Amino acid sequence: MNIHEYQAKELLRGYGVAVLEGHVAWTPDEAAAAAAKLPGPVYVVKSQIHAGGRGAGRFADDPNGKGGVRLAKSADEVRVAAEAMIGHTLVTKQTGAAGRRVNRVYVEAGCDIARELYVSLLVDRATSRITVMASTEGGMEIEEVATHHPEKIFRVAVDPATGISGFHARRLAFGLGLTGKQIGAFSKFVAAMYQAFTTLDCETVEINPLVVTGAGAVVALDAKVSFDDNALFRHPELEKLRDEAEEDPKELEAAKHSLNYVALDGTIGCMVNGAGLAMATMDIIKLYGSSPANFLDVGGGATKERVTAAFKIILSDPNVEGILVNIFGGIMRCDVIAEGVVAAAREVSLNVPLVVRLEGTNVDLGKQILANSGLPIIAADNLADAAEKVVKAVKETA
Repeated sequence: MNIHEYQAKELLRGYGVAVLEGHVAWTPDEAAAAAAKLPGPVYVVKSQIHAGGRGAGRFADDPNGKGGVRLAKSADEVRVAAEAMIGHTLVTKQTGAAGRRVNRVYVEAGCDIARELYVSLLVDRATSRITVMASTEGGMEIEEVATHHPEKIFRVAVDPATGISGFHARRLAFGLGLTGKQIGAFSKFVAAMYQAFTTLDCETVEINPLVVTGAGAVVALDAKVSFDDNALFRHPELEKLRDEAEEDPKELEAAKHSLNYVALDGTIGCMVNGAGLAMATMDIIKLYGSSPANFLDVGGGATKERVTAAFKIILSDPNVEGILVNIFGGIMRCDVIAEGVVAAAREVSLNVPLVVRLEGTNVDLGKQILANSGLPIIAADNLADAAEKVVKAVKETA
C-alpha cells in the first residue's frame, strides 16, 4: 500500500526523521492559508499523487507549462500554483500517458539546499535483510544511477539480530562525503528511518532527495513510503491513509473478493489458481508472442461466486483481447471453476476469445459443464496448447 508524501512525512516525523514544516491543502484558498502558517519567504507547492517525477511532469491541459512541483514567494503565488494543479491531470514518467488527477497539494517551507543526496531502506531478497542504500546523486531516479553510475550507490545490509548500528550509517556517510556534524545528523536520520521501517512493516522508505542544508542539517525534502499489505492487519491506523482514488479500481474490487490481482499492460487476461502456475502461465503467453494483461490467482479454495467475480474483473479491462483460464485442480475443483466461468460469461457480454485448460480434481465434470454451456469456449489439452490457442485466436479476431 502506498501513501502520499505529506502522509509519509507525518509518519516519519513521529519517529524522529527530520522533515520540513508543511500543510496539505484541498483548495487554492487552503493552500494560501497554509503558506501563511509557514515562515517564508519561499514556499514549495507539491502535487500529491502516487507517482514519482512530479517536478519534471507536465499537466495534460498545459503540456508546455510548469510541472507538479513549483516554487512560490508569496501566499498569492501559492494560490496561483495550487489553482494550476488541483483538479488537473499530471502526467509523469511513472503515471503513463493517462496521468493522475491531482486532488490535493502539499505546501511546504523552502529550504537552503547545499547538497542533494539519496537514501532508502528496502528488503533485499538476495540477502533476506533490510538494506540501506545511499547515493550522492540525489534527485535522480535510482534506476538511472544504477545503470549509468553504479559506483555511486552504497549499500549496507542490517543483521536483524542486532538491528541498525552507528557503523552502518557512518560507512554510508563516509561514502557520501559527509563531514563534521553532518555525519552525526545523518546517523540519527538513518536510525530513525530504520525504526519507522521495522515498526510500520514497510516495504520501502525512500528519501529522494535527502538534502544537506547550508547549516549542515540533514532533512528529507521528499519521502515515499509503502507498506507490506500482508502486515496491514497489525496497523489499522495505516489503512485509514489509503487513497482509493490513486489505486486501480480492478485491484480494489479484487481485494474485496480476496483475489490476488495485479493489472499489467498486455492483452491476454489470465485466471489461474496458484501463484507459481500464474507466473508460468504469464511466461508461456510471452513465449507464444503476446503479453499478459494481469496476474490473477484465485487461490485454492475459490467458490463459484469468487470465480465469477474474477472473470468480471478481467473483462472490465478494456485492453483484454482474449482470456486464458488455466486451472490445476488439487484443492480447487475444476467443476467449481467451470461453473464460475460459465456464470460470468453469461452475465457479461463475452466478446473476446476464451481458452480454458482444466486438469485435476473433477476435470471431466468441469469439461462437461463447459461443453454443455453453449458458449464459444475453446478447450485446451495442456498449458502450451492453451497459450498457443489463445494467442492465435486473438490474432484471428484482430
